[in-house]
Amino acid sequence: MTIRSVRTRDGRPSLLTDDDLWLFAEGSHTRLYEVLGAHPVVVGGQGGTMFAVWAPEAEAVSVVGDFNGWEPGRNPLHPVRSSGIWEGFVPGVGPGALYKYHIVSRHGPHLLKADPLAFYAEVPPRSASIVWDPSYPWSDGLWLRERGKRNALEAPIAIYEVHLGSWRRTGDGRPLSYRDLAPLLAAYAKEMGFTHVELLPVMEHPFYGSWGYQTLGYFAPTSRYGPPEDFLYLVDTLHRNGIGVILDWVPSHFAPDGHGLGLFDGSHLYEHADPRRGVHPDWGSFTFNYARHEVRSFLLSSALFWLDRYHADGLRVDAVASMLYLDYSRREGGWVPNPYGGREDLDALAFLRALNEAVYREFPDVQTFAEESTAWPGVSRPTSLGGLGFGFKWDMGWMHDTLLYMGKDPIHRKYHHDKLTFRMLYASHENFVLPLSHDEVVHGKGSLLGKMPGDEWQKFANLRLLLGYMYGSAGKKLLFMGGEFGQRAEWDHERSLDWHLLEFPPHRGVQRWVADLNRLYREEGALHTRDCGDLGFQWVVPDDADSSVIAFLRWGWGGDPVLFVGNFTPVVREGYRVGVPRGGRWWELLNSDAREYGGSGVGNLGGVDAEEVPRHGFPHSLVLTLPPLGALFLKPTG
Repeated sequence: MTIRSVRTRDGRPSLLTDDDLWLFAEGSHTRLYEVLGAHPVVVGGQGGTMFAVWAPEAEAVSVVGDFNGWEPGRNPLHPVRSSGIWEGFVPGVGPGALYKYHIVSRHGPHLLKADPLAFYAEVPPRSASIVWDPSYPWSDGLWLRERGKRNALEAPIAIYEVHLGSWRRTGDGRPLSYRDLAPLLAAYAKEMGFTHVELLPVMEHPFYGSWGYQTLGYFAPTSRYGPPEDFLYLVDTLHRNGIGVILDWVPSHFAPDGHGLGLFDGSHLYEHADPRRGVHPDWGSFTFNYARHEVRSFLLSSALFWLDRYHADGLRVDAVASMLYLDYSRREGGWVPNPYGGREDLDALAFLRALNEAVYREFPDVQTFAEESTAWPGVSRPTSLGGLGFGFKWDMGWMHDTLLYMGKDPIHRKYHHDKLTFRMLYASHENFVLPLSHDEVVHGKGSLLGKMPGDEWQKFANLRLLLGYMYGSAGKKLLFMGGEFGQRAEWDHERSLDWHLLEFPPHRGVQRWVADLNRLYREEGALHTRDCGDLGFQWVVPDDADSSVIAFLRWGWGGDPVLFVGNFTPVVREGYRVGVPRGGRWWELLNSDAREYGGSGVGNLGGVDAEEVPRHGFPHSLVLTLPPLGALFLKPTG
């Protein structure tokens, strides 16, 4: 790499241009990782590293590391005009060198801080930053050329949510490395038919038990599983196997550890100074000051960094609701209204809109996903129409209602039938993902299988029914690891999933069921091309609460519809008549009660002929045998 010709006012070499300084101060810089942090360069024929850090309240900044005995002042940095940035070239320092910034604050303390824009860090609890050369020989060109189609609203998107440290482990209980995980995870996701893998935050975090949600390294993949090039290899391997990669990203709060962003230069630089806004009451972490232009540039650059340098295909933005509301989880009197007296965080709103505009402007073939748990309008609508601009929103309401319903004893479900039907009042208001995520299988909530009522057989039947209902419903799909084979124990980040359960037929049956659901979801356009909008779903039987039966049609852009029928009781219902829009033979595409899935084998012998008997507002109808706690998918011939 050859250094650019722009120089600071004192004549020293610099990677920063006038445009960089302007955009940084304006809050619109999206590529800070190209100019701040540590960059191996050649200056005047001599190799070394250019260091640059933002610390406007510093009186002096120097780089300390294993190359200078960690001695402050030996390698000083110099201020770049009035930007608050300190920069300097250290000859002879290259990739692999450990370093931190020694900051003498105007407010008194001497601070030792990790680099906010470091690309690589020591394995926690050690906290030094590491100089790294970001070059990598990518081989995912075919995927990148096609991913716009793979990420489209009309595409089948079935996401497998994974925590890398506990998906699989070695025989002695150690997490697998990125390189060990790569072929195993790619082969498994491909075999199971998932289209995307979503990774719980891989950004460097000091506390493993936070699962990555207490982030500090916004530009560095955690070194717990290997160096950055190994994480690049993992993404590359998934892409070469046709699997998209979505990264969990946390701009809502950051870890308060002393070597991190908090009180970075002795002042509240990244976080709000007022604790009513600067400290998150749920997690004891710091919240970003979105009103500060340079902080917005930092976060925008972090988001685009993972899309640019790591070829991520999407970002799932965590805890959006906590960003939108000034009173989120705060007691009365413990929050500060906005200038108009409201509870909306106007600075966070502006940042989220700027984030999505920047992402889709520079990477129009990726998607952003909002974990937003309230009824905020227009989360996945364009900013030009007043929306937040996300591509998708997690449907937390569907998740809560569905799990509440499925947790009821079937004899009581008829009194809670609205939990199945209410969603369709709002389903077309957003581009939804239906999530059965990690949050539902931790903190004493039990596994998905453990939530299901009844005896052993009924638990598995209920789980297959739940998954079938999710895949039949309108919306993209997300399933946390372990749910696809009926993990019995609640998720524990300190150990592997219980893969030995696949030795038992009921668990293998659930796994096969999910693989077949993914196959059907991909192959049948009616099940995915109109996941978003109000034209892909049509009720057939919404109101049979006494029988706890629902039926609906899914429509695609032309072609045949798919009929879903769910019987949420353990009673076999013979002669159940369901209206359909056309005559002829209707094939039974999938039946969750089939013996190969662990069911009892009750069904319709592969198909049913429609009769010219009007029902449910349709000119024809099917007389079906509904299996106990069963899900049916049917399709007309031709």
